Amino acid sequence: MLDKSLARRVKLVAFDVDGVLTDGGVFIGLVAHHLLEFKQFFVPDGLGITLLRAAGLPVLFVSARESESTEARAEELKIDELLQVAPDQKLPALVGALEKRGLSLAECAYAADDLADLPIMQAVGLPIAVANAAPEIVKAARFVTTASGGRGAAREIAELLLKARGEWNGLIKKYFEAHELARGSERSR
Repeated sequence: MLDKSLARRVKLVAFDVDGVLTDGGVFIGLVAHHLLEFKQFFVPDGLGITLLRAAGLPVLFVSARESESTEARAEELKIDELLQVAPDQKLPALVGALEKRGLSLAECAYAADDLADLPIMQAVGLPIAVANAAPEIVKAARFVTTASGGRGAAREIAELLLKARGEWNGLIKKYFEAHELARGSERSR
């Protein structure tokens, strides 16, 4: 359970990508002599991220690895900002993104799995580790998910935050109402 006052202080949620939004695996291969990279993202995580954004919380992806797959997923989910920077630049890049929005590290929740994110985990107001995170990340976390990265951790984080803020039920109701309206307009065509 997450403290309600801590959840309400969160004004932005940021996620590491590889190992948090994915299981950490990367498929690399050649197709017609062109190098291609594929990552698997978990659909329920996407819905959790969509609900965070619907609650008015900006969502950022912070990755130490440039990837067209990550760019495509960020675009699909309408992520507020994608930061793809060197590992030692993740914290400064996040600070810059927060400052642009008039926010501080204390108002940020961050989900991570591995050592490149330790400086961020030690700086943010709500550091979160996924279930399969490195021991150092787990030690720095205020909350550890029961789900592993790429297997529902982001959804669990969204639910945890939104329930603690008292927003989950209202967002779910709006989600189903919007989908029912969409189905109704399709039927009337």
